[in-house]
Amino acid sequence: MEFSTTELVGHAASVFLVISFAMKGIRNLRIINSVSCTLFIVYGFMLATAWPIIIANVFVLGANFWHLFFKRET
Repeated sequence: MEFSTTELVGHAASVFLVISFAMKGIRNLRIINSVSCTLFIVYGFMLATAWPIIIANVFVLGANFWHLFFKRET
């Protein structure tokens, strides 16, 4: 079975998404989920600009960054 680069990026994004839900600590969850969002954004552009994927993940990535860097969680 052979995958294209686009498919590999999509699969990697999905794997990081699933891993993020297994995290106990919210900080680790947000970090791993940010990696997933970044990969999904790249994947969206690789799919000849799939705007729904790109826009949704840009917003989630922004929320993750907000909570990681500007709002300190206890």
